[in-house]
Amino acid sequence: MKTLDMSHYNDILPVEKLYRLAEEQHDNYRNARPHAHGVYDDVFTPSILQNIVGEFDAKEEWKEYDTKYEKKLQLSKDDSLGPNTRALIHNLNSGSFLTFLEKLTGIESLIADPYLAGGGLHKIEPGGKLGIHTDFNRNDHLRLHRRINVLVYLNEDWEESFGGHFELWSDPKGAEKTRILPIFNRMAIFNTTGSSFHGHPEPLTCPPNRSRKSLALYYYTVEKDELQSKGNHGTVFVDEKGRRDEIGKVTLMKKVKRKLSKILKN
Repeated sequence: MKTLDMSHYNDILPVEKLYRLAEEQHDNYRNARPHAHGVYDDVFTPSILQNIVGEFDAKEEWKEYDTKYEKKLQLSKDDSLGPNTRALIHNLNSGSFLTFLEKLTGIESLIADPYLAGGGLHKIEPGGKLGIHTDFNRNDHLRLHRRINVLVYLNEDWEESFGGHFELWSDPKGAEKTRILPIFNRMAIFNTTGSSFHGHPEPLTCPPNRSRKSLALYYYTVEKDELQSKGNHGTVFVDEKGRRDEIGKVTLMKKVKRKLSKILKN
């Protein structure tokens, strides 16, 4: 029987490096401002991410978001991902990576989302953005509470002048901010709570032939954290005056109105 060469697969997730990172950085992560987060460079093998970039650019099945708060493209269907992309995402949903996240964040019993609700591949083209917001706090399909976001950036030779900084805000008006340039092989991890305001609020200024690429994965627990909002909600964006605008609630109202309209017609 032919033996399968697993050397490439063992390179996909650098488990020992991740465990060392968690051991060294867990205090810094939990005490970070404006809320718990960490930014880690050169975690993954560059060639693996470069293969993903190649698959990224070949995709055509993007879901488009174009509102006053966000202008971006997203791809979450597992069967639409390229083989290298799928391999890394499956590893980031593995028990080994969950153990790393638990050691780093102190949040126990984390559960991955194989359906990639709201996550997967994200692409922002010139002029695009993602307004400051807090995330939906419950995955209705899995019936779990959202706790951790992981972002892996795939932008080679990314210059400061291109913009696209990921921002973490302390409050809806950004009294305290942290700005993170989305450079290649940079991983940003942060706790998602009712006050973990974040986004990419400034329109992207990169050249026309470039785009801001990232992988986004979200992790959950059965129990809701005390820092989460009491009620379940969708994405809550913040307008230019610092007022909250819950998109999920608007969407729900539209669905209710459509159903009522059908009932009245019948």
